[in-house]
Amino acid sequence: MRTEFAKLLKTIRKYNPEADTELVRRAYRLADQAHKGQMRLSGDPYITHCLAVAANLTQLRLDTTTIVAGLLHDVLEDTRVTHEELAAQFGEEISALVEGVSHIRALNLPASLPAELSHQQKQAENLRKMLVATARDVRVILIKLADRLHNMRTIEFLPEDRIRRICQETLDIYAPLANRLGMAHWKWELEDHAFHHLNPVMYREMAARVAMKRREREAWLNSTVEFLEQRLAEAEVVARVIGRPKHLYSIYQKIIQQGKDFDQVMDILAVRIITQTVAGCYNALGVVHQLWPPVPGRFKDYIAVPKINMYQSIHTTIMRENGQPLEIQIRTEEMDRTAREGIASHWRYKEGIEKIDPKLDSRLRWLRQMYEWLNEAHVPEELLDSVRRDVGATEVYVFTPKGEVKELPGGATPLDFAYMIHSDVGHHCIGARVNSGMVPLRYHLQTGDVVEILTSKNQTPHLDWLDIVVTGKARTRIRQRLREIGELEPLEDQEPVVKPPPRPVRKPASTVRPVDDETRQKLVRVQGNKGIVVQFAKCCNPMPGHPIIGYITKSPGITVHRAECSHFGVTKRDPDRIVEAHWDGVLGGVTREVGMRVTIGPRPNVLADITNAIRPMNISITRAEYRPGENGDTFFDFVFETTEDDGARRVAATLRTVAGVVSIKQVPPAKLFGART
Repeated sequence: MRTEFAKLLKTIRKYNPEADTELVRRAYRLADQAHKGQMRLSGDPYITHCLAVAANLTQLRLDTTTIVAGLLHDVLEDTRVTHEELAAQFGEEISALVEGVSHIRALNLPASLPAELSHQQKQAENLRKMLVATARDVRVILIKLADRLHNMRTIEFLPEDRIRRICQETLDIYAPLANRLGMAHWKWELEDHAFHHLNPVMYREMAARVAMKRREREAWLNSTVEFLEQRLAEAEVVARVIGRPKHLYSIYQKIIQQGKDFDQVMDILAVRIITQTVAGCYNALGVVHQLWPPVPGRFKDYIAVPKINMYQSIHTTIMRENGQPLEIQIRTEEMDRTAREGIASHWRYKEGIEKIDPKLDSRLRWLRQMYEWLNEAHVPEELLDSVRRDVGATEVYVFTPKGEVKELPGGATPLDFAYMIHSDVGHHCIGARVNSGMVPLRYHLQTGDVVEILTSKNQTPHLDWLDIVVTGKARTRIRQRLREIGELEPLEDQEPVVKPPPRPVRKPASTVRPVDDETRQKLVRVQGNKGIVVQFAKCCNPMPGHPIIGYITKSPGITVHRAECSHFGVTKRDPDRIVEAHWDGVLGGVTREVGMRVTIGPRPNVLADITNAIRPMNISITRAEYRPGENGDTFFDFVFETTEDDGARRVAATLRTVAGVVSIKQVPPAKLFGART
């Protein structure tokens, strides 16, 4: 053990010559003495785990306080050392960190809980406590991740049922948290260890297939790196180029999600260009795109719009001469360090002087906000589902009408956006404009969308909104409001001593929304046109959700009635003055069928790419056919339903981004499926 401890001290001194090594020695002596006689299931003394956790933290070049807390992270839980003793020897800051890590696992569950529920409630409470501790000091989660990383490296000594439970929890919670905190290397290792034990057959097959062509791929990658270095030097771009293979779980996920074979996955290999300046990044991008054509739809600029975990880089996928796609990432040296170390790269201390990157607090706001609204999720299922959704989702970046960037998980809807802005905006949301056009509330937001929320003071949440939103915050706020207005049963622990009389059975929520005239003017369309000044008939007072018709009058021009208005029906009308009208977007627009014929060139897996492209658009495909055509082309005919006037245009624009699509034509549904047009 002394050899391992000596290595730990050497590493600390290397990146922090001012480190208080005597404090580290004292912590090691206490941990060694407190855990004396305790053994791990591997047969190793328990102190080896404490040293490994501290060593993991030194990889992030963390301060002495965090390293000491890592050495002592289990003494309060697994030994007789008390909080008072720890605070007396090491101070309140270190004892608070150790207690924060310990509290994540310390539970007092009622003995009466059913066995099948107690584990779920235990896991939910663990997550809640972890978020409490992390909201106070983010170093708690860094220590916990370092602890989980070493446990995953030695997990084979546990019973099989515990291995599977811990591995699944690692994939659901800890690997996504490492990703959210920007620690890519820890994320990859956590995922690969979990993958190894949850699916050992597939893991071995993937590892064998990667190793089988390793020399061939390495030679190809090395030649690419050398070629790029030469071309960058000729363009006077100061940079270093690194080739890297993808880790196994990432390859496996792409195979599953894209429905492709191992050899068809785009980015098993990737190249990273590290420059000295931001300008150098864009100069390098210009060199890359002059050498090879970029793959449409595979460019992302995270330098201009950084991820919430502070990650910055340019991603582009290019097509090599041999027809093989290659992912290239371009970033500065500082961005590369942030990508490897995440928030730890902005968490630096000099002994006794706190020096934290001022941007760090804003970057961690999501974590504190997550705790605030998860603290209101009283039901374990709500909390677990919300955390899995929010920490594990990919991100989209959208804009407010004022140009502010907002990050949301992939699959988020305008309702999620509304609740992100404010609970009241969400509660009163009646519709949304995206890029100046009305969209359904179920629309999946895309990176770059400009989102405007329409509200009405008369609007309240509806039960079906829970099926629309994906963020935990929105789900929690909707449930909370539904309980307040009696649409959901109150939680048992919130019921008053004197129970109110039983409520009648809830009727299905009406699609009709009472709104003011200004909002109705925004939402009504006459013969497909919006912005037309209309008046709303007082005889039937049509509201969004009612089927409507228009009638041309002398002043102000068009009067809107309900389609079933009895007064309109019995009054003599000029048929030529009756015009079609409907409500825009989600609030009752007329559903119509649109037919599309997509001509596809000879390219493998293009159908999978087409379906992946249109999946986030929330269109309902009612019929589809994929059949061969002439000259090696194939046709993909499909019919979908939309309430949007520009629905066909948006689908066509999305399909044009898919490589291999030759042409797109809107065809009447009756003429599709076997027809030649």
